[in-house]
Amino acid sequence: MVIAGDFKNGVTFELDGNVMQVIEFQHVKPGKGAAFVRTKLRNVITGGVVEKTFSPTEKFPPAFVDRKEMQYLYADGDLYYFMDTETYDQIPINENVLSDNFKFVKENMTVRVLSYKGNVYGVEPPMFVELEVTETEPGFKGDTATGTTKPATLETGAQIKVPLFVNEGDILKIDTRTGEYLERV
Repeated sequence: MVIAGDFKNGVTFELDGNVMQVIEFQHVKPGKGAAFVRTKLRNVITGGVVEKTFSPTEKFPPAFVDRKEMQYLYADGDLYYFMDTETYDQIPINENVLSDNFKFVKENMTVRVLSYKGNVYGVEPPMFVELEVTETEPGFKGDTATGTTKPATLETGAQIKVPLFVNEGDILKIDTRTGEYLERV
């Protein structure tokens, strides 16, 4: 059983016949009254987000989510094709299932496909990716102390903010969870 007092980000459980995933949680201990857990939950099947509060002792049945490593192959219209690296089976996944951070994934990258009872509900890219800058203003040598940024377009088409010294053709390490530049490679 999953206990509300033990919630962590990413935990999945069944609630009223739906599979919910914890996006945010906060343990609240008010001056008067009992403690409670304030959460933001996402329905993994429909994608809807709700805010709920629970008693820390409430229990829920766990929802076992299948996380499978797959290779992203290509996109064709609204469908994105992935290949199982063990069986070489290809599956199409609709664009609306993909998260915002999928913009950092390029062809042939390995991603994690999330499914519940055979229904795919999400795709997790790697935490860190290395991508080439295809378009940005020219950089300036030695301009590292100001912390000023400029826009840059990556090879996948994603736009991020980078320091002034970054040039076109540079390979950058990007954190896909936040979409932030980490370092030049």
